[in-house]
Amino acid sequence: MSNIWYECKVKYRKLEESGAQKIISEPYLVDALSYTEAESRITEEMSAYISEEFKITNIKMANYAEIHPFENADRWFKSKVSLIAFDEESGKERKTSMYLLVQANDVKEAYDNTVSVMKGTMGDYTIPAITESPILDVFPYFSGDENELEQLEKFNALKASKPEAVEVEDHMEFVTEEQEA
Repeated sequence: MSNIWYECKVKYRKLEESGAQKIISEPYLVDALSYTEAESRITEEMSAYISEEFKITNIKMANYAEIHPFENADRWFKSKVSLIAFDEESGKERKTSMYLLVQANDVKEAYDNTVSVMKGTMGDYTIPAITESPILDVFPYFSGDENELEQLEKFNALKASKPEAVEVEDHMEFVTEEQEA
């Protein structure tokens, strides 16, 4: 799979429960090699879900470093992860930020899933922000090759997996009034 993700906005008429038709615009994420391929792929994917006419109103390159699906989660969250490195020349800490798209049901679960994903990271990091993403679904690239079948199965297995619970150590110290006196 390539690591270039494109956010595609699709506009179409949706039949509401009241019976009225409403025009809505929804963002989706596709893995593609170019804007042209992204347009082709989102058209193919949406044709399976939308029976009526639809229009692709916008395609832009997404800035996600990694996509992490999890089972029993229905929303996507954008996690900002700042990797901390020590610059020996200047003697200062340097932070490099990257964004992960993590599937979860709420912000706390998104935080837990992000910590779970970052568990194997050798360096220090912080998670300064987690926000709910408007993205409704993610469509990874699959060419049909047997080699890529394994990668697609791995992606789908991750999407169907449940993250293991990770305990987060609290290093904050609080001083009580008794200790101050």
